[in-house]
Amino acid sequence: MNKTQLIDAVAKESGLKKREVETVVENFINTIVSEVANGEKVQITGFGSFERKERGERNIKNPRTGEDMKVPPSKSPSFSAGSIFKEKVNK
Repeated sequence: MNKTQLIDAVAKESGLKKREVETVVENFINTIVSEVANGEKVQITGFGSFERKERGERNIKNPRTGEDMKVPPSKSPSFSAGSIFKEKVNK
């Protein structure tokens, strides 16, 4: 399911106009992205939590040359599913 299909499904289920649902979905996504980018954790009870994970500098080997390389520290988004979400998936 892509974002357009999600908007269609929510509009159908809720009886709201697609434009209204699209606005809510866009704002929902933008708020989560903004908060996580600022280092905040976003928890949605029953669904899961979004947070920023930080990785330190690490050494790797270039698979083509075998040469040692350093990968600089980085940050990436992370999602952890909530218990209700996990239960539904495992049924």
